[in-house]
Amino acid sequence: MNTVIEKPATDFSAIKQRQQATWASGDYAAIGTTLQIVGETLAEAADVRAGQAVLDVAAGNGNASLAAARRHAVVTSTDYVQSLLDKARARAEAEHLPMQFQLADAEALPFGNETFDMVLSTFGVMFTPDHRRAAIEMLRVLRPGGRIALANWTPGGFIGRLFKVIGAHVSPPAGVQPPSLWGTEPHIVELFGAQAAQIRCERRLFNFRYRSAAHWVQVFRDLYGPTHKAFAALDAAGALSLEQAITALLDELNVAGPDSLVVPSEYLEVVITKH
Repeated sequence: MNTVIEKPATDFSAIKQRQQATWASGDYAAIGTTLQIVGETLAEAADVRAGQAVLDVAAGNGNASLAAARRHAVVTSTDYVQSLLDKARARAEAEHLPMQFQLADAEALPFGNETFDMVLSTFGVMFTPDHRRAAIEMLRVLRPGGRIALANWTPGGFIGRLFKVIGAHVSPPAGVQPPSLWGTEPHIVELFGAQAAQIRCERRLFNFRYRSAAHWVQVFRDLYGPTHKAFAALDAAGALSLEQAITALLDELNVAGPDSLVVPSEYLEVVITKH
C-alpha cells in the first residue's frame, strides 16, 4: 500500500510578516530613490494621462506614484510598510504634488471593484508571496479597458542573479515562487492572460552606478532589506562568503572598468490592457 504524504500548506501570512520586517529594515527609500528613472519610463510606457485614477501597488517610497502625479493623474500610493509611505509623502509634499497614501496589502487591496483606470508597480508587487492573489487583486480594482503597468526584475539579470546568490547562503521560504518569475513573459501570461485584451512586454536595463563593488556591497548591506537581513542571518564566515560571492557577481557584470562600478540590470516592462 502506497502512502501519500501531503505537503503542508504554505503559510503566506507568516511569510508576509517576515517580508514586512525585511522591507522595513535598513532604509529602502535611500535605494528606491535611485530607481526613479524606472518609474518615469513606466509612466510613459503606460501612457499615464491627466485626470486618470491611478493606483501604485507596493509603491515603496513612491517612484511610480510621483511619476504619475507629475503627469497630473489622481494618484493613490499604497504599501504595507508605513515608514516607506511616510517617505513617499514627504517627497510628494516637497514637489507640491497632491496624492493619497494608504497602508495596504497588495494581496487584499482595500478598494472596490473597477475603481482605477490604471495600476502601477515598480519592483514591488513582484515580491508578494502569493503571485496569483496579487494579480487577481490588481485586475479586480481595474476598470475594463484600463491598464496594469509593471517593472519586474528578470531571473537572468543582475538582481535576479543576486537573489540566487543570496538564496545559496540563506534559504528562501519554502513553497513560495521566486519573485523574478514576474520578469518572465510566460508567467505574466499565466497570471493575467485570461483577462487581458493585450499584453506588451519589453526588456529594459537599469544601471546601478556606484564607486566600486565594495561601495555597492556596503550600501546594500546597510540599506536594502533583503541583503541587510541576509547578512544579519549569517555568522562571520557565512557573511564573508556572501560578500565574496556578491563581489564576484558585481565584478563580472561591471562595464565601467576598474575606476568605478556600472552594472546593467535587466528588467521586464509590462503593460497589460484589461478586457
